Amino acid sequence: MLRPLADLPGVREAAERARDALAEVHMHRANRRGWAVTAAEAAVRAARASAAIDGAATELPPDGQVADPVLAGSLRIGQALDGDALRNLTGVWQRAPLQALARLHLLAATDPAADPESLGRPRAESGVAQRLDLLAQTVLTSHAPAPVVAAVVHGELLALRPFGTADGLVARAAARLVTVSSGLDPRALGVPEVFWLRRRRAYLDAAAGFAGGGADGVRAWTLLCCEALEDGAREARSIADSAA
Repeated sequence: MLRPLADLPGVREAAERARDALAEVHMHRANRRGWAVTAAEAAVRAARASAAIDGAATELPPDGQVADPVLAGSLRIGQALDGDALRNLTGVWQRAPLQALARLHLLAATDPAADPESLGRPRAESGVAQRLDLLAQTVLTSHAPAPVVAAVVHGELLALRPFGTADGLVARAAARLVTVSSGLDPRALGVPEVFWLRRRRAYLDAAAGFAGGGADGVRAWTLLCCEALEDGAREARSIADSAA
């Protein structure tokens, strides 16, 4: 279903560069046996960067009591995308993507001010449920390159805003689940979120272009996401170098 996207100019090559970069960092000597340590650091960096993209503060207080609800939600997602919790959530994603999205939203949006009835439930507006169902079917059936699938899941969730709150956190976490479940980044070592934060304006503009639905916009978004995965592998290498 998404295979034609891989044939857009430059996309297949960009996807291969991302795949090669992530495969290489998994072979780093620090990641052969000590990958649990580097993956945990990657999860924290990803969570902080993802929160910052949505305007949150990123400082972690010494006492561990995070006041910013966006950062707190992003860190909860980070914990769910690390270690045994990641394996459990990946299993849900592979069987029932909509359940995994609901879980991600529950983690991201839980807050004293949040309406408990809205947590994990898509907005009731017309078309939201249908587009989510289509996205879930795409995840379960597509044979397109994993970087392309991750870009589409990410972009569609940003465009659809299925929950109305914390949708950016959910979209970036869902893209990470694609990379893990597909075997592109099975240990979640990459940190593309740092790239997106550094190029936040370009990220937001490209997401808007994807939402517009034109071939040029979809191509630009997909290329940016592939570049982020490649850059995220470089971030992963810096973590591994520090741990070696």
